[in-house]
Amino acid sequence: MTDPKESSGEFESVLAYLKESRGFDFTGYKRSSLMRRVRRRMSQVEIDSYADYIDQLQVNADEFVALFNTILINVTGFFRDPDAWAHLREQVLPALLAERSPEEPIRVWSAGCAAGQEAYSLAMLLADTLGAEAFRQRVKIYATDVDDEALAQARQAAYTPAEVEGLTEAQLEQYFELQGSRYCFRKDLRRSVIFGRNDLVQDAPISRIDLLVCRNTLMYFNAETQTKILERFHFALAPRGVLFLGKAEMLLSHARIFEPTDLKRRVFRKAVSSPSGFNHFVTGFAQRRPQDISGIEELREHAFSASPVAQIVVTATETTALINAQAEVAFGLSERDVGRPLRDLDVSYRPVALRAYVEQARLEHRSLRIKDVEWRRAGETVWYEVHVNPLLNKEKKLLGVSVVFHDVSWARQLLTELEHTNRQLESAYEELQSTNEELETTNEELQSTVEELETTNEELQSTNEELETMNEELQSTNDELQTINDAVRERSLDLDEVNGFLESVLTSIRAGIVVIDVEMRIKAWNRAAEDLWGVRRDEAEGTHLLNLDIGLPVDEVRPMVREALADAGYCGELTLDAINRRGRAAVIRLLCSALRSANGESHGALLMMEEAKPEPAG
Repeated sequence: MTDPKESSGEFESVLAYLKESRGFDFTGYKRSSLMRRVRRRMSQVEIDSYADYIDQLQVNADEFVALFNTILINVTGFFRDPDAWAHLREQVLPALLAERSPEEPIRVWSAGCAAGQEAYSLAMLLADTLGAEAFRQRVKIYATDVDDEALAQARQAAYTPAEVEGLTEAQLEQYFELQGSRYCFRKDLRRSVIFGRNDLVQDAPISRIDLLVCRNTLMYFNAETQTKILERFHFALAPRGVLFLGKAEMLLSHARIFEPTDLKRRVFRKAVSSPSGFNHFVTGFAQRRPQDISGIEELREHAFSASPVAQIVVTATETTALINAQAEVAFGLSERDVGRPLRDLDVSYRPVALRAYVEQARLEHRSLRIKDVEWRRAGETVWYEVHVNPLLNKEKKLLGVSVVFHDVSWARQLLTELEHTNRQLESAYEELQSTNEELETTNEELQSTVEELETTNEELQSTNEELETMNEELQSTNDELQTINDAVRERSLDLDEVNGFLESVLTSIRAGIVVIDVEMRIKAWNRAAEDLWGVRRDEAEGTHLLNLDIGLPVDEVRPMVREALADAGYCGELTLDAINRRGRAAVIRLLCSALRSANGESHGALLMMEEAKPEPAG
């Protein structure tokens, strides 16, 4: 039996491999549900060992896509949990709009949007409230997810009849256009919905958001990662912003930064007295053109190389252009690395995945800051704060991107010392408080009771989140089974149609048709053959040709049939004297040809028989 500790260690190695090879960090997800999803994918490819599955990922690049699709459960729908959406329509949005001027823009973020139903639900809600014209002028909805396939589907804005079942006829008529078998969201409103990839754990949040919707996404993360994401959400929200969560997410332990306005429906507001969250630094510089300074280019080159902070500059096509001396020492680079694509350098993913930030700075033409980057090297831990700055010329055309690694290890050390000092102060404060022993004892008892209640509540919340996760997994599995069932039903209808068509052809031919297999057993016997020999179809099919008790001399037919079974190109004709079903003598004209398969081999014979008409008397 596998040791659970050993199995857990092997599972962590899978997560570490995903982070190193693809830059996707799953370590913040809840282990129970995450392990269950990975095991499900392993069972689908018939692999039992985590080590063997890492080998599968190394040799098969497509397996990453299949694994991500299994882990990222995209269960969603239009206006999911109608009661909560009704509260958003009737209470939250009117209050939100009343606090803003009629011309002030409305910024909405749908985090974890999956296939887009949630983002388009928000669009319909705001269009109903503001009117279509005001919606187009004032509203921007940013819809993000980590699943590229789900985002591609969301951008198409086309849904099957089963996917729009939750919408009313009026909503379908007002906001959708039927194109073929799919309902497509209105193009004029679709332009206000912007889709993009965003990892809630690693990527920078969108700022100045009035309404942030993140439903049934936080429940997949552990408590530490939830706290980190909620701090990003706090920074993203405007001072009067609203946070709308799923029914499995409570935020009971985050009252410091969010205030509940309707706990039952999971609606929260950014706390007025809360800390500011993240700090943004916008780096800018003004270039002065040196006049009459000799050797300026050489001076600039040496100044860049001698900079005390590690710096790398890449071109607009992400080719490494400049590396200073500090970067060479810190990250093991050299002059040979100049001219190589950034993706080929270890520094592109270690100590932090740079390519996504470089791409964002290149596309958005804005500076980014990556905080708390930890790197262990040579037995010591170094902390960096990474600044990614786009380099623009006077015409605002992108020349490249500068990546600067600021060593903030001393700041981390000061922070650690400050925390230690705070702990010492707290210890001194506790000693002073010990003079009132009776009050302290009572306070501790009350505190213990509160902690027990909080622990019980957290356990119930965790159980609720786990049940909600399993429910979404079951719904995802049910959707997959329904898709397979629909495909089987379509195949069955196609087969019935082909069989009916073949039956119609055989019935319409006036000559008697007999099809036999390689063992000379009759596979088909049409109506004309019944009329000619007086043997019903159910009596003939399955019977050996030579065992038929009819007026046809089958011994004379046997040589032709054997040649047809042996030679796929055989075709012969024979005229025989026979006795028809009425007991009268008849002359039968018989054609025999091989029944050829798709690969050109004979797998039976086709006999066509008709009674020859007598020649007219001269």
